[in-house]
Amino acid sequence: MSQFQGVTWKDIEKFDECYERHPLGRAMTNALYKHSVKDVAFCYESLAASQFAFSVDIPTLPVTNQKSSGRCWIFSALNILREETAKKCGLEKFELSQNYMAFWDKFEKANYMLESVIALADRPTDDRLLCHILSIGVQDGGQWDMFVNLVEKYKVVPKSAMEETYQSSNTAEMNSLLNARLRQCAAKLRRTVREGGDAQAEKKQMMEEIYRFLCMCFGKPPKTFDFEYVDKDKKYHIARNLTPETFYEQFVGLNLKDYVSIINSPTEDKPFGRSYTVDFLGNVAEGAPVRYYNVPMDTLRDLIIRQLSDGQLVWFGSDVGKYGERDRGIWSTEAYDYEGAFDIDFNMTKGDSLDYRESAMNHAMVITGVNLDEDGKATKWKIQNSWSEEHGEKGFYQMSASWFDRFVYQAVIHKKYLTEEQLKEADQEPIHLAAWDPMGTLAD
Repeated sequence: MSQFQGVTWKDIEKFDECYERHPLGRAMTNALYKHSVKDVAFCYESLAASQFAFSVDIPTLPVTNQKSSGRCWIFSALNILREETAKKCGLEKFELSQNYMAFWDKFEKANYMLESVIALADRPTDDRLLCHILSIGVQDGGQWDMFVNLVEKYKVVPKSAMEETYQSSNTAEMNSLLNARLRQCAAKLRRTVREGGDAQAEKKQMMEEIYRFLCMCFGKPPKTFDFEYVDKDKKYHIARNLTPETFYEQFVGLNLKDYVSIINSPTEDKPFGRSYTVDFLGNVAEGAPVRYYNVPMDTLRDLIIRQLSDGQLVWFGSDVGKYGERDRGIWSTEAYDYEGAFDIDFNMTKGDSLDYRESAMNHAMVITGVNLDEDGKATKWKIQNSWSEEHGEKGFYQMSASWFDRFVYQAVIHKKYLTEEQLKEADQEPIHLAAWDPMGTLAD
């Protein structure tokens, strides 16, 4: 470390003199003594452009609440599927069981993690890939293709068939215990492989224990159930002795394989017009791998607008940790003037933000509307969140056009909105990305 240069006291004296001379120095010091940075930097003029009115506005059921869990990707995906059930049954309020999907996701992720440990058993414990898998463990997050794999294998059930539990809505303690046990299992499996034992047989015994643990935390997933509901005309209905498969066939029916996961990652390692996958990112071991088709932002934006204009909702992933006002339900780069408040340039390009880990996907939601100007350009977007009805417009949020372009990274689009050339590019053999690539962060 001898080549590193320290900061001298002479440097610090110069910095101090610069602070004392700066016109903002004392004013900001006093303001920040009693107020948050966001409050001081907030621009009230931005509210004029934040009215809740949209030229394309798809009616939906009320918002849901993921509570203290990271299941946004499950909630948002199920929020799209439930609209099909609501249309078929004439429902004004309805939810599919997020707990059911989370149970099977945790179960499959546990198996996926142990399979990964077995596959990497010959590597040292400080191997970067193994360290990544062990440090991430089994978390709440996930990706669209992981959701599709769950639906393909386990289908869905109404919330009435498997209600939320305290653990499904408050996952931190449960996750901690689950990962503690999985890391113990990992150590044991590695020793078994080195000693020439039957790691798969041992893994099955471990998975039996994991299944029991999850049943205690989430409840046991139903094999059959009755579906009772009252439609908007106050007429009672009941469908008896359904399975998850028959319920999906009768009351949902969407073919999720008709959708393409599209990203905008303007980094040098990901040329546009190519398909990508992230190594060791998944849940269902025998399921399809996570795939992304990378396109310029103009293309992604246009595809989203086409799908919305056709009355179809859009699942998407973004970085909601930036420039957000939760009470008003606004995400807008125009709402906060950090540069003016501190006289410091905080801006980075979207590509640099990804490469240097300043930004990445951390939340999935549903786009339900967009406001288009006279030239057909988006000025703001309407968002269905899963943070209850307490914030925004009864739980609905909006994003400014500039925020959307800068912090939205992924959207799921039906194949019919892509050109033949785009479909060919999306179907290419994917380029493999490292397990820690920023495009995989939504699943962490």
